[in-house]
Amino acid sequence: MKGGGAILLAAMLLLPMQVRGQADYVLINGRLYTVDPAQPVAEAMAVRGDRILMVGTTAQLTAAYPDAPHIDLQGRAVVPGFIDAHAHLMGLGLSRLRADLTGTRSVEEILERLREFARQLPEDAWLLGRGWDQNDWPVKEFPTRQMLDEVFPERPVWLVRIDGHAAWANTAAIRRANPALLTEQIPDPEGGHIVRDAEGSPTGVFIDEAMDLIARHIPPPSEAELEEALRRAVAEANRFGLTGVHDAGAGLATIRRYQQAVDAGTLTLRLYVMVDGLGKAFDYFCEHGPLLDYGGRLTVRSVKFYIDGALGSRGAALLADYSDDPGNRGLLRHEPEVFADMVQRAMKCGFQVNTHAIGDRGVRVVLNAYEKALRTLGRTVGRHRVEHAQVVAPEDFARFAELDLIASMQPTHATSDMYWAEDRLGPERVRGAYAWRTFLEHGVRLAFGSDFPVESANPLLGFYAAITRQDAEGWPEGGWYPEQRLTREEALRAFTLDAAYAAFQEHELGSLTPGKYADFVVLSHDIMTVPPEQILQTRVLATFFGGRCVYHDPEAAGLCPASP
Repeated sequence: MKGGGAILLAAMLLLPMQVRGQADYVLINGRLYTVDPAQPVAEAMAVRGDRILMVGTTAQLTAAYPDAPHIDLQGRAVVPGFIDAHAHLMGLGLSRLRADLTGTRSVEEILERLREFARQLPEDAWLLGRGWDQNDWPVKEFPTRQMLDEVFPERPVWLVRIDGHAAWANTAAIRRANPALLTEQIPDPEGGHIVRDAEGSPTGVFIDEAMDLIARHIPPPSEAELEEALRRAVAEANRFGLTGVHDAGAGLATIRRYQQAVDAGTLTLRLYVMVDGLGKAFDYFCEHGPLLDYGGRLTVRSVKFYIDGALGSRGAALLADYSDDPGNRGLLRHEPEVFADMVQRAMKCGFQVNTHAIGDRGVRVVLNAYEKALRTLGRTVGRHRVEHAQVVAPEDFARFAELDLIASMQPTHATSDMYWAEDRLGPERVRGAYAWRTFLEHGVRLAFGSDFPVESANPLLGFYAAITRQDAEGWPEGGWYPEQRLTREEALRAFTLDAAYAAFQEHELGSLTPGKYADFVVLSHDIMTVPPEQILQTRVLATFFGGRCVYHDPEAAGLCPASP
């Protein structure tokens, strides 16, 4: 045996025992970006069951599996299934059942959308929506309840801001949920803020913990709505090439719903779930231990905490005043000593700790708490994460590396916020914001996501943002603080292998490697070589989950093999 035959034999001998054998199908004539340093680019791949059997050249694969069905990729690009390292799956699904206010450019446009949506509602039902952002309006100020009262004097209206850290209510909603807010001087809750007018009356905007003053009185969605929300969210994720999602904060009832979907075979995502704070789910998994790889699709071994709010609603906790709001340094959701105790308790229970921290003060409080817990407890489960890590003081980047933390970030946050972020932070502090390159230079691992439904679930938008730091029109020329841009290889790794690493799953997911799950995506354009603007034109032609085609573009049915 000479030449290619010897190479083929060597490759076959290196295959894991459990995946040797006949292939169910073979993809040939493609451009496979494997994210596997041992073989970064390949032409072909064989799949058996839910695993990758072999990766190599078209000649090698057709010789090895001559009897298997062949799928001709015709030069198309294939990448590992995208993993969103920070998202809200049920939030996405429920948002599809409510008024969608994303992209609205004025209060008038919002009111028009709400009028249209309200036509389908029962007369007495709450009108719920999400997606407004005052930073996109001609007058960049928070709205008032009176603006909603003019159109909806009787129907309660509750509209969550795009970031999920503020909400806008009309008078009917306040009156139905908490009428004392209109007649008494109720103080701000810890970690929250009620926006008030000059007379001290609530304007209708509630920030962070203050949102609960209204939200807890809204009727919960029905069982049918929850089932439909999950179905829609999974379908949308698959349509965008997602095969994995890190669900950032879920209660016990939601986790049970996910288990039922796994049992029913309808969950075509690998979910890595962070339990929501110190609640029933935390207590349950602290007592019973983690849920690992349930049905190959569900893992629960981490907790999601919040330390501050969001930059857009000025709830992110800063070390110095907001540049555009003197006297305001944002909000801490917990006192530092209380938060440190929370972190220590979670690490003692064996949880990976993942904390939402956006402002530089919030980030520092988290770093201090992690450092204290690690010093007290010694070795823990490790791979603790800072979710968003959006604004970081220069001296704190090195601490991420020293504590072996993961920066779980969302590239589209930068390109959504870049129009006003410098107004909030000033020209010096903004250099430590959305600083992906700085993290990598300090040896910190990045795990990328979208934070959907805050941003689109489409990971290609995040990939584009990571390598350009521009919007869809190519603004600003050269990119916003372009020294923080990533290479295409770095961005792809952050959405695949390093996202898997952030969930302790790098040996099963994240690269096109023999023995791993056959989770992969066929794309209409080669995102690793086309001009950047063409990335935004790229479509997912087919999404494969565990070797099974779970989504295909209507024009690409031939890419999906017949069911074995």
